[in-house]
Amino acid sequence: MKNTLVTFLLVSMCVWACAAGQETDLKKEQMKVAKVAGNVYKLVGPVPVPDDGNIANIAACFGEDGIVLVDVAQARFGDKIQDALKGIADKPVRFVILTHYHGDHSGGSAYFQKLAPVIAQENVRQRMENGGTIFDGTTHSPIKPKPREALPIITFDHDMTLHLNGEDIRVMHFPTAHTDGDSIVFFPKSNVVSMGDLFVTYGFPFVDVDSGGSIDGMIDAVEKVIAQMPADVRVIPGHGPVSGLNDMRAFVKMMKETRAAVQSAIDRGQTLDQMKQAKLLDRWKQYSGPLGEDAFLGILYYSLISQKTGELIKHN
Repeated sequence: MKNTLVTFLLVSMCVWACAAGQETDLKKEQMKVAKVAGNVYKLVGPVPVPDDGNIANIAACFGEDGIVLVDVAQARFGDKIQDALKGIADKPVRFVILTHYHGDHSGGSAYFQKLAPVIAQENVRQRMENGGTIFDGTTHSPIKPKPREALPIITFDHDMTLHLNGEDIRVMHFPTAHTDGDSIVFFPKSNVVSMGDLFVTYGFPFVDVDSGGSIDGMIDAVEKVIAQMPADVRVIPGHGPVSGLNDMRAFVKMMKETRAAVQSAIDRGQTLDQMKQAKLLDRWKQYSGPLGEDAFLGILYYSLISQKTGELIKHN
């Protein structure tokens, strides 16, 4: 499980520790850019990497009014993102929208806030400002507060709309899901939705229960997005390739089934250790990725117990 903790924090929170030789290699790498639909592109990188499913996606909307970015990766990738944007069109960045506070999506906010205002749901600013902890299924690890220049300077409560590039860009908040500050961004003219980590394709999802997330809230959020989106919408997940609503439906099905399995075991009085020994999630082992079966089991157990008691249970 210790390896799971290290892997997950490296992947999802991007706690990078590079040697000098690795930094030199990064100079040769470039962001990978692909058009999704209309005037929306997906950036991921830097590449080459073994599997881009472990790298947070960035959405970029281009037009006469400039560029709207959704998420910005880590600070050290700022120049690479800028180079990739200029490769599409030489336009200024007008706004940056953060889908949530995790560092692999928000780490570059201080870099880009020198260029344009950073926007996020108000809980995102609070999490970035105050820090906290993150639970990987076994251990609660600290997250340090971010510097003032990294904090979003425009926040909203439920939703907001940006009118740029011929798009009525809708930013919609879904509470108590992946975190308590998650937003999705819908580009209706291009028919593209950027999901942040409410939907991922790398396997079991991470539910950040220490930051107000819950498995029930995450299921509810994805189902509501599916109900509101056109049938042919192009979906940019937080991690992984561009997908569709059928992929999201399969994702919800897996979450519902695994939640039901853990809830049933809880109702039978089983402990978390007993569930692990019984390999309760072995039926869904094909979803093991950065988050393994035992880690996801711990998160499901922790989320369901916390929802029932209204208290955070510390498994140290």
